[in-house]
Amino acid sequence: MESDVILTGKPVHILFRNDENFYTVMKFRIADEQEKVITVTGILPERPAIDCLYRIYGTYVEHPRYGMQLKIDAIERPLPNEAESILRYLCGVQFPGIGKKTAQKIVSLLGEDCLDLIRNSPEVLYQIPGLSEEKAEIIRNGIAQEDDGMAELVRFLNVHGIGVRNLVRLNRAYGKQALEKLKENPYRVMEDCDGFGFKTADKIAMALGFDPADDRRLTAMMTSLCMDMCMEEGDSYIEEEHLFARFQREYGDSSANPSDYLDYAVGRGQLIEENGRIYPKSQYESETEIAEFLSGYPYSSIDPYDPDLLEQYLSEMQDQLSIQYDDCQIEAIHAFFESPFMIVTGGPGTGKTTVVRAFVTLFRKLYPGATVLTAAPTGRAAKRLAELTDSESLTIHSMLKWDLETNSFGVTEEEPLSADLLIVDEFSMVDGYLFSNLLEASKRIKRICIIGDEDQLPSVSPGSVLRDLIRTNEFPLIRLAHIHRQKEGSDVISLAHQIHNADVDFTQLNQDVRFYDCPSEDIKRNILSIAQNALEKGYDVNDIQVISPIYNSNAGIDVLNNALQEFINPPAPHRRELKVGYTIFREGDKILQLKNQPDDDVYNGDIGMLEEILYASETENKQAVLTVRFDDIYVEYSGDNLANISLAYCISVHKSQGSEYPIVIFPITRRFSFMLQRKLIYTGCSRARQSLIMLGDRSAFMEGIRTEERHIRKTTLTERICRALEARKAEAEWDEGEFA
Repeated sequence: MESDVILTGKPVHILFRNDENFYTVMKFRIADEQEKVITVTGILPERPAIDCLYRIYGTYVEHPRYGMQLKIDAIERPLPNEAESILRYLCGVQFPGIGKKTAQKIVSLLGEDCLDLIRNSPEVLYQIPGLSEEKAEIIRNGIAQEDDGMAELVRFLNVHGIGVRNLVRLNRAYGKQALEKLKENPYRVMEDCDGFGFKTADKIAMALGFDPADDRRLTAMMTSLCMDMCMEEGDSYIEEEHLFARFQREYGDSSANPSDYLDYAVGRGQLIEENGRIYPKSQYESETEIAEFLSGYPYSSIDPYDPDLLEQYLSEMQDQLSIQYDDCQIEAIHAFFESPFMIVTGGPGTGKTTVVRAFVTLFRKLYPGATVLTAAPTGRAAKRLAELTDSESLTIHSMLKWDLETNSFGVTEEEPLSADLLIVDEFSMVDGYLFSNLLEASKRIKRICIIGDEDQLPSVSPGSVLRDLIRTNEFPLIRLAHIHRQKEGSDVISLAHQIHNADVDFTQLNQDVRFYDCPSEDIKRNILSIAQNALEKGYDVNDIQVISPIYNSNAGIDVLNNALQEFINPPAPHRRELKVGYTIFREGDKILQLKNQPDDDVYNGDIGMLEEILYASETENKQAVLTVRFDDIYVEYSGDNLANISLAYCISVHKSQGSEYPIVIFPITRRFSFMLQRKLIYTGCSRARQSLIMLGDRSAFMEGIRTEERHIRKTTLTERICRALEARKAEAEWDEGEFA
């Protein structure tokens, strides 16, 4: 079969099917790349089953209108195979140096019971021709380290396509009883093991012969649907009637009473019901914990500052830097020293950077020896904050010592942060769950300042924390509005403020901002021309960032990444390359980090350079290894974590948040219309530091900036904070009267 690509994954939606000639167009989610959904086309005699595992063979083609698609040559349903599972196991990390050929010899000669044979009679390994004593010892030790239950669990997971990488989570939760617990009730993993969702649990349950109408299954489905709906819309809760409607649609049996399964889930504490609103446990706890913390903050005080000394230091600082703070900035500085918790917001060019520098500098002068912590959601934003404040700055996840495997934090209320001042930048990106964990670890912090742009996109995960904090009207809020930056890039700043007001006049923006009208089929060619012009002027690839709202279409991320790669970093004899799924990685490529990897100190949204590719034949574990440099950090990728990177010539608006680039190229077409709204366009445009080039459909741009949020996130954080503050105030008044 002469196919370029072999992919395993699941159909998620049939876009079109002709039952006469069987021509089918569908969306297909690639296994282990949950963010990536591709368009697949071909002649399929049987209608594909949604959310069932398939293996497809095909070739990528670029459709002139719809962008990158996979043309199917063949499709099949892979069946679990015990021998294949054992091969994968013996080639795993617990058997270094054991390759596929050696594993195949063992299985071929000893059969599918080879693991038990080796465990009980290690001398059977001498029957394997050509097996060295060193490798025999590796195999013996690897199997000896696994108790009977663990080895059986590994085989069970592999047979059912769950993957050995989940072994650590299961072992942490259940130990030797893991397999027994799974067989008893596989849906329990959703509560006990982070990283296991309903689909994985359900896959195990169906393989074990569970009844689709089992109460445990439908309760787990109800819990999962609530979280899924919150994640899809960014809400903290779902109305009961909407949840029930989705449940009936997903389950497909009208005889089931959804209120019964909601009651079960609420009774088990998996969901929280409050006034007809249904919360996932994590979202409810995040809101209540934030409100409780802020109602009692601060928990330790700092000595009062000397206003006269502040004025003296402020005057000296302005003279030294040859600047003059405006009235709003001076108000912000005074509020910062008077308030234990405050919020600063403002668009680009309004002086947030200048104010933050003043906060830190003056705080250190007034409180010599004080400890200052600064943090941001992304690595790039944290690095910029470190340069600005002349202090160490970390991502929030890194500062809280986040554990990827358990989704837990090492810095908590029991092991808290210890500092006098905490400043968090780019706060619009922070979700409720992360903020509640940050506050839990901050009881020793004496002053907290959060800084963000309320007009930017909210967090990817549920919640709208910055908006909700502002809406309480309970915390000092400084809105910086005056535009200070009147130099290169000032047109970008003017455009951002015009977008904020939903009234853009391109005739006033003729220096740093351009909008080229062109049909969507010409966008790719024009972007390549713009990039070539920038490179010829002396800019490098890291100075130029293309941003697109979606992955598909002829102006989407996938098509533009492929085109820009071929133009900027084409194939060459001295550049090694490796095909991973539908992506070709080539030495010299610009690389985007898709997920947090705290152990490697790289985080979602970081951009690096692919320095080296080693092929599988050159590595000890027989897997290809890619080495990517992120500034002065080198990270290796192989096996599963190759799914954590992609090409970065073109990235999404969400991935660009928290970063700035000298030149931003931003296509806008009607194919993006379902995504185009003011916050998205504002966020994309404000990523440009010097120059912004937009191209496509100007009328689509204008309609987008006039469109408020298509869905206003539903949260109750504002109300909770206000109620908690009122209760705390009433309690204090009662105490005062009691002891008067």
